[in-house]
Amino acid sequence: MVDRIKNRFIVQLGFSAITNGYIKGYLNGIIYTGKSKYLCVPGLSCYSCPGALGSCPLGSLQSMLASRDIGFTFYVTGFLFAIGAIFGRFVCGWLCPFGLFQDLLYKIPFIKKVKVVKADSLLKLIKYLILIIFVIIFPLFVLDLIGQGQTGFCKWICPAGTLMAGWPLAIVSEGIRNALGYLFAWKSIVLILIIILSIIIYRPFCRYICPLGAIYGLFNPFAFYRYTIDNSKCTGCQSCAKICRLGISVYDTPNSMECIRCGDCINACPSQAIKRGLRDKRIGCIIDGQE
Repeated sequence: MVDRIKNRFIVQLGFSAITNGYIKGYLNGIIYTGKSKYLCVPGLSCYSCPGALGSCPLGSLQSMLASRDIGFTFYVTGFLFAIGAIFGRFVCGWLCPFGLFQDLLYKIPFIKKVKVVKADSLLKLIKYLILIIFVIIFPLFVLDLIGQGQTGFCKWICPAGTLMAGWPLAIVSEGIRNALGYLFAWKSIVLILIIILSIIIYRPFCRYICPLGAIYGLFNPFAFYRYTIDNSKCTGCQSCAKICRLGISVYDTPNSMECIRCGDCINACPSQAIKRGLRDKRIGCIIDGQE
């Protein structure tokens, strides 16, 4: 169990380092604009981050919808659909840098960790409203002075952009510090609130706010990478549900739209009834991917 937890952390850390490895950007306060920036990465990765070597699919989607010059591009939408159809929210649990950031914050000791949040089922709907309003409606219908749409989520909400781009650039660039205004202050408040909540609640941003997680979550029930319950082994002990920090009844809904595929339930199952891997439609089962 300890080895599996370490493996996930190593993958998270390694992927974050690879996709945000432009060290010169952090040292000099510049943004990498090389050819790899045309490619999307699966998780949140702000384009303006000094270390980012790729583009955030959510930011790219908003930019595509906001632009009156580019028009519709099948690359961004195809990327999101392909990643979602194959992996679902596995990306959230293993590949997203901001997911790793929340995991580390939750490890900080606190008087009482909150596992059950009041109105949890209603709060989970917020990320879908943010997806519709700030990611889709804003770029299409809220225009600036020159007729370009507004990238609403990136501009007003995204804490990953503030953490990975806003704060680092403000630290190393005096010019940027002098230009900061109310918008930077507002987004800093949002990020600070999420940091505080992440110490108390496991992954509050993923649970209630992230529209990228909302997109990938829609694919979870039928993504190729999935969890299955071996009913011949399952004893109904509910150990999987008790260990799940997202409050998912894994034995009943192993492919819940909220599941980030962290694997805690697999580690906790005493009868090894939970299997994970790729679904093979030809034979109607999964190719076992457990370690």
